[in-house]
Amino acid sequence: MRKLFFAAAAAALALAPVVAEAQSPIIIKFSHVVANDTPKGKGALKFKELAEKYTDGKVKVEVYPNSSLYKDKEEIEALQLGSVQMLAPSTAKFAPLGVKEFEALDLPWLFKDDDTYAAAMKGPLGKYLFDKLQAKGIKGLAYWDNGFHMVSANKPLIKPADFQGLKFRISGSKIADQYFRNVGSIPQIMAFSEVYQALQTGVVDGCENTPSNYLTQKFYEVQKDITVSNHAHLQYAVIVNSKFWDGLPADIRGQLEKAMSEATDYTNSIARKENEDALAEIKKSGKTTLHSLTDADRKAWQEAMRPTYTWAKGRVGQEVLDLVAKELDVKMN
Repeated sequence: MRKLFFAAAAAALALAPVVAEAQSPIIIKFSHVVANDTPKGKGALKFKELAEKYTDGKVKVEVYPNSSLYKDKEEIEALQLGSVQMLAPSTAKFAPLGVKEFEALDLPWLFKDDDTYAAAMKGPLGKYLFDKLQAKGIKGLAYWDNGFHMVSANKPLIKPADFQGLKFRISGSKIADQYFRNVGSIPQIMAFSEVYQALQTGVVDGCENTPSNYLTQKFYEVQKDITVSNHAHLQYAVIVNSKFWDGLPADIRGQLEKAMSEATDYTNSIARKENEDALAEIKKSGKTTLHSLTDADRKAWQEAMRPTYTWAKGRVGQEVLDLVAKELDVKMN
C-alpha cells in the first residue's frame, strides 16, 4: 500500500508539469537500456540537446542510459505510472500491454534494407501501430532505427541445423520466439542488462542483436562466432506518457516535436554507419569469428523460418499482417 501511495504521488507530480513555478524547468526523464555510444543512446542525447535549446531551458531532459533507472521489463509500467516521462523501447516490448500488433515488425526477412524499413514506418503502418498505444495512456512520437540483427554462439551458425538445442536470449517477442523454435533452438526471455553475464556463464548459448549493441555491450568478447545474417530488424519506438504530454503548454509541445523530429532524422542517419563501424571494430578485435551466409544458406534460413508467418496470424491478427503485406509487398503465407 505504501509503495502504491508513493507511486501515485510521483505520478501526480510527473503528470502536472504546468503547475510548477514559472522559473522551474519541466523535467523529462528519458530512460533507456543501451549505452550512450549507440544510435539510440546518441539519439537520446541529441533530443536532450535540441529540446533544451528550442525551449530556452524551460525543459530539462535527464537521460538515463544502460538500464540505470529501469530495466526493460519495468520501464513501460514506470512510464504509465508517470515515474518516467519518455522511453525508446524496442517495439517487441508492447505485447505485454496487449498491443501485440507491433510484433509483426519482428517477422524474419521482412525488410529488404534500411530504406524499406524507414518508408514503412513513416507511412500508414507506423501510424496504425502508434494509434494502438493511445488506449494505454501512451503517445508514440517517433520510430528510431538500429539496423539488422546478427546472431551468435560459441560455434558457427551457418545452417539451420546448427541452431539445434542451443539456448538463445530474446527480448520478449513471441515472433522471435517462434522463428528460433523453427530452427530447433530454445529461446529464453531475458533483460538486456543481464545478457553479457548470461553469455559469459553459459546460462544461454547465444543471442541476436545489432552490431552496435554487440560492440558496446561487449557481447562479442564472450561469443566465439557471429553470423552477419541480417535475418530480422531492430527498431525502437520513442514514446511519452500521454497525460504528461497533453498537459504541456502548446508552445512547449511544438518545440519538443521539432526537437524530436530532428533527433529522429539524426538517429536514423547515423544508425547504418554506426553498425558498419561497430562490425569493423569487432572484426579488428580478433576476439570472435565473423561469418557470412551464402545465397543458398540464406534461402535455407528463410525456408526454415517461413512457418513463423503462418503462425503470426493467431498472434498479431490478420489486420496488421494485411497492412504489412500491402506496404512491404511481401507474402504472408
